[in-house]
Amino acid sequence: MIEHIRNFCIIAHIDHGKSTLADRFIQKAKLISDRDMHDQLLDNMDIERERGITIKSQAVTLVYPAKDGKTYELNLVDTPGHVDFSYEVSRAICSCEGALLLIDASQGVEAQTLANMYMALEQNLEIIPVINKIDLPSADIDMVKNQINHDLGLDPDQTVLVSAKTGAGVEDLLEAIVAQIPPPRGSREKNLKALIFDSHYDPYRGVVVHLRVFDGRLKPGDMIRMWSAGAVYKVEETGLFRLALSSRPEGLEAGDVGYLIAGIKNIQEIRVGDTVTLDALPCEEPLAGFKEVKPVVFSSIYPVDSVDYPELKTAMEKLKLNDASLQYEKDSSSALGFGFRCGFLGLLHLEVVQERIEREFNLSIVLTAPSVSYRITFNNGEVKNIDNPAEYPDPSQIRQVEEPFIRAAIITPDTYLGGIINLCLEKRGVQSSLSYLDPKRVELVYRMPLAEVLFDFYDRLKSISRGYASFDYDLSDFEPTTLVKLDILINGVAVDALSQLVYKDNAQSRARKVCKQLVREIPRHQFKIPIQGAVGAAIVARETISPLRKDVTAKCYGGDITRKRKLLEKQKEGKKRMKVVGNVELPQGAFLSVLRAEQEN
Repeated sequence: MIEHIRNFCIIAHIDHGKSTLADRFIQKAKLISDRDMHDQLLDNMDIERERGITIKSQAVTLVYPAKDGKTYELNLVDTPGHVDFSYEVSRAICSCEGALLLIDASQGVEAQTLANMYMALEQNLEIIPVINKIDLPSADIDMVKNQINHDLGLDPDQTVLVSAKTGAGVEDLLEAIVAQIPPPRGSREKNLKALIFDSHYDPYRGVVVHLRVFDGRLKPGDMIRMWSAGAVYKVEETGLFRLALSSRPEGLEAGDVGYLIAGIKNIQEIRVGDTVTLDALPCEEPLAGFKEVKPVVFSSIYPVDSVDYPELKTAMEKLKLNDASLQYEKDSSSALGFGFRCGFLGLLHLEVVQERIEREFNLSIVLTAPSVSYRITFNNGEVKNIDNPAEYPDPSQIRQVEEPFIRAAIITPDTYLGGIINLCLEKRGVQSSLSYLDPKRVELVYRMPLAEVLFDFYDRLKSISRGYASFDYDLSDFEPTTLVKLDILINGVAVDALSQLVYKDNAQSRARKVCKQLVREIPRHQFKIPIQGAVGAAIVARETISPLRKDVTAKCYGGDITRKRKLLEKQKEGKKRMKVVGNVELPQGAFLSVLRAEQEN
């Protein structure tokens, strides 16, 4: 019965215990034996377990016998906490009627807590505030309840106290979910209307579509249609997520969260946010879907061996199926060959995609230095967005360059206020507001360029505040800037894959760091190799790789000194010829070193 279904997600700031709480729910539902139990059950990627973060939102169906004597079907979606994966959170929220807002008992309300709560309120979800980690010696429950009332505007008396680590309070939380979160709205008698919120690729069965059914029924044998693509398929299997895929032959009905398999091999026909309906009895209009995500960081990906380009193309298609926020298009470089220009939600998102390609598809790849999208106004009035240094026009054609700015919200104990303000000023930030949330916590709001935040801002913020400061941002608008194209010349030849678009005042320091990194990576040759950073015709940084010296006089056991000089002069002439015709061998690590130089900047 639809009255016995509860669809909910867990939202919180990063590292507040979402995955651990999900583990306790799974244990209570006895989906897994105690012997097979391990931490982060829903985090099925190695990267997630190694980093201790959730990257992909994961769904699981739990059967819970409540104290009122009824058995409920709880559809849980565990979501990421890092700001780079907020799109995963938004998709999970659209599939639910309620949300558990998890707050750390020792750290309290943080920036991403607020951002995720507002996202849930926009979808009219029922929010249950939950204070986690009450077993910690540093837990301050009264302080957190005051923040829930003052900062979030939620009723502190409705708060549920739990310890996801020990399991304390989990039973009370399950009862609160049953009592406070409403059952799904929708009718099983209407025509089928289901929302695709995720998908993954099975090499034997094709695309496995993850969906939430809002109206109607779906069962094996039905002919379904993808609303936007218009593709028609016959359903082979339907089922629920119970850690592994659990087949349900009777099908899915309104309110259910599950999957369908229909032998779909064409990956392009499945889009996250699309509506699934019956081909013979389609619904009147599609569901709203999800807002189009806008990438903020751009980088090109190339295979180390150009022969692997077809495999990289297939890998990108399969990755896009499972990561709807990834955007890419074909690209090429004279140094690296054919590849893809990709858009990411942040630098962590970029690193995760890189690791997934290398691990899941066993491909060796090279990434170019990340960049943001700049808006360029030409002298003739034309406006164009450019994120690739190779597309940067001649400065004489440019009337104005604008760069994206963000609204950054930082919540920190006032002890670290001075260091954080200095960091924001160093990153060209302009303070919008400074307000005390309580006697010990301050909220700082800054306007700052997105390009300054990408690389090391988050790490330095955590270092300055000893891990206590939290950070969230959203894109605001574009503002004028002075931008230059920084070219890296190796032996006098510009390498397009190493070029960058940088703020004019930072060009020299950035060029020095890149040149120093390349000196460490490029092996010595028989001739001297200059490595230069250039802005237009001006050289702003230079490093030199000294040549290997072969001892051509080793065979001389004596005799006149002129004999040795003759050999050395002959070697000198040969080195000059080598410098003219010789090509410098660039190892793949040289391109990665530019990325490291950015992170150390």
